[in-house]
Amino acid sequence: MTFRYGLPAAFAVLAALGATTAARAQGEIKIGEINSYSGLPAFTEPYRKGWQLAIDEINAAGGVGGKKLVVVSKDDAGKPADAVTAANELVSREGVALLTGTFFSNIGLAVADYAKQKKVFFMAAEPLTDAMTWSNGNRYTFRLRPSNYMQAAMLAEEAAKLPAKRWATIAPNYEYGQSAVAVFKQLLSAKRPDIEWVSEQWPPQGKIDAGAVVQAVASAKPDAILNVTFGPDLVKLVREGNTRGLFKDRSVVSFLTGEPEYLDPLKEETPEGWIVTGYPWYGIKTPEHDAFLKAYQAKFNDYPRLGSIVGYATMKSVAAILAKAGSTDTEKLVEAAEGIQVDSPFGRITFRKLDHQSTLGAFVGKTGLKDGKGVMVDFGYRDGAKYLPSDDEVRKLRPEG
Repeated sequence: MTFRYGLPAAFAVLAALGATTAARAQGEIKIGEINSYSGLPAFTEPYRKGWQLAIDEINAAGGVGGKKLVVVSKDDAGKPADAVTAANELVSREGVALLTGTFFSNIGLAVADYAKQKKVFFMAAEPLTDAMTWSNGNRYTFRLRPSNYMQAAMLAEEAAKLPAKRWATIAPNYEYGQSAVAVFKQLLSAKRPDIEWVSEQWPPQGKIDAGAVVQAVASAKPDAILNVTFGPDLVKLVREGNTRGLFKDRSVVSFLTGEPEYLDPLKEETPEGWIVTGYPWYGIKTPEHDAFLKAYQAKFNDYPRLGSIVGYATMKSVAAILAKAGSTDTEKLVEAAEGIQVDSPFGRITFRKLDHQSTLGAFVGKTGLKDGKGVMVDFGYRDGAKYLPSDDEVRKLRPEG
């Protein structure tokens, strides 16, 4: 499916007129956007609303260099091959200036490889695998979200304070889950050499057999659990774990669980005291976030999710890069993006020249229950710039400049 945002319906008629089409094209910049809208709507629909709000604000302020930003969006159906096909159609048929988006790590890597081969600028919004900017990093790919390494470093900092010595892991068996577990184990073991890893469970993404996973973890008798599951898999795991008492008297550290997309569906079943990364929109009191929250609620009559932040910040970053480049030439876009600073609802961020990773951070806190609904408590913002390895280490991890 292809969605167009920002093109008045009258343009559909004018498109038939070659001269009019050419004139119109001179007054706009097309942005290609790809995501798993049908595969994970809980995240991608708020994400779409976030970038729509950003595009509205940018165009209302005069666009970029007087040109309107127009987004041409495609659904990748959660399949890497479909995402690459979409990317090719956006570039060759739609004539977009650059590519943005993707959610799943394996899909993000596929589009990043396409960007490298075709020399197309790609702003990866969501994929978290470290390979995105390190082992598989390339000149044409940048990433907005804090990576697995960054979020693992934030969580390991808290996990190291726990008395737990025996740890089990539960993660989806694909690039994201594998990457998250590997880096968390590395970072926590470095802080706590006394830790023992007693069990690893790798359910297929979207098809968890929660009963079997819970039983296997329980039989290993861990003191603590690392969880990387999300979405419907998380709901099933929590429900089965609560029923069987898996989480009783055990510490749990969990990637992403504090994001409203994944916390809200747990409702009264939300386990309390898990150490999580997330987005407590209801408790952030900064001028930047207040302005975003007010605009978002006014436009959509709804509260934002983490996806909303990602979509919004992605398009704001793209606009800033286009403005700085003063051109849609790919090489100029890359040069403009390296080291650029952009304002986001979480404060100012930088896209590092070294590895094209942004310094957007995340909130770390604990899960709690309030009025029968899951919330984050005892949370604080972690600046992404403080949770990255040294430049020398990054150079070793990233073979391509």
